[in-house]
Amino acid sequence: MDLFPAMPYDEWIATKETFHRFCQIVGKVRLATSVRRNHWWNVPFHLTGRGLTTRPTGTPGDAFCVDFDLVRHRLIVDRLDGRQAEIPLIGQSVASFHADFFAALAGLGIAAEINAVPFDLGDTIPFAEDTGHAAYDPALITRYWQILSQVALVLERYAADFCGKTSPVHHFWHTFDLAVTRFTGRVVGAKPEVDPVTREAYSWEVISAGFWFGDEERPWPAFYSYTAPEPAGLEKEPLWPDWAAWLPSRGSHLAVLRYDDVRAADDPVATVLGFLDSAYAAGARLTGCDAVRLASPAGVTDPYEA
Repeated sequence: MDLFPAMPYDEWIATKETFHRFCQIVGKVRLATSVRRNHWWNVPFHLTGRGLTTRPTGTPGDAFCVDFDLVRHRLIVDRLDGRQAEIPLIGQSVASFHADFFAALAGLGIAAEINAVPFDLGDTIPFAEDTGHAAYDPALITRYWQILSQVALVLERYAADFCGKTSPVHHFWHTFDLAVTRFTGRVVGAKPEVDPVTREAYSWEVISAGFWFGDEERPWPAFYSYTAPEPAGLEKEPLWPDWAAWLPSRGSHLAVLRYDDVRAADDPVATVLGFLDSAYAAGARLTGCDAVRLASPAGVTDPYEA
């Protein structure tokens, strides 16, 4: 298994678009059945040794868990009482996956109501009617999960250096990115006209970091960081390495380091960590975040070990 294997956007776009919708279907069930957490931390998937998991959800007396096994390419639904259902991922359209998944839930006595249309994917075709997205290349999906797993460990190492409020390293199924967020401690309060998803996500000042696989606007995978709300002049702050850049994004800026440039570096892991540290330092300087007080080098806060 190579470190950071190649994942050209145009080679897996059809599989990505199909699997992204699979993830939204399962993710919406997680959203509908989980206890709400601040900043929507209840919503994302977490990584496992074989794929992705919703983590246990439902109620204490009626708990269940949904896992994507991306080694065997099966979706597995487990109930706390030991009952289980599996459906294949290979050979499915979005419509057939949606039907099989909800049939599996019903067979286990699990009820969940979702808004059964894609979120921010360029169309509003109901999942139950979407037979057009039906590409699933198991080799590419396995590689996607392997890349996520490698990146997650790098983000865990990055997260270790910060002892303030921080999110888990988690995979957002609506945007298809892997992210970890540091909170400066300042409550900013979103404007009431902003949509409720954004209001909750950015009610506190954050410096976020992560990885995404690309989209139509930027058809290449990349590591990223941003500060929200964005302080004036952020895009003028220095980044490391010098091939990283601030790019305009929906009225603000992303610090971006392309995945393929990382793959070509002498030390890819150190390159990613250096980039994320430089982007965090930029945001911390301009927001007044006390980066020294919130530091925990290599995860250590014990003064006798420091």
